[in-house]
Amino acid sequence: MANAMPELEWLEVARADLLGIVDYISDDNPDAAQHLKDDIEMKAMKLLEFPQLYRPGRIDGTREMVVRSNYVVVYRENASAVQILRVLHAARHWPPE
Repeated sequence: MANAMPELEWLEVARADLLGIVDYISDDNPDAAQHLKDDIEMKAMKLLEFPQLYRPGRIDGTREMVVRSNYVVVYRENASAVQILRVLHAARHWPPE
């Protein structure tokens, strides 16, 4: 029996991060905001197939996917899920002190 593909789980704070970024960008350019949201969500879905593709994160047990040059998706994986922990602007200090 083949292993089931893990699920993609967005933590509430990560979803809030993404929506905050989209809201901020949409004030100036709604189309760019929607494209960025779609790009982040599409790349996050691909983590289900290739969770080890991106660099180890600054916090043990996490990984960081750079989306475009300014946005980083912080995630972790286990046997049943890839969890999106945060979506951050690259200029934001991570990890928090």
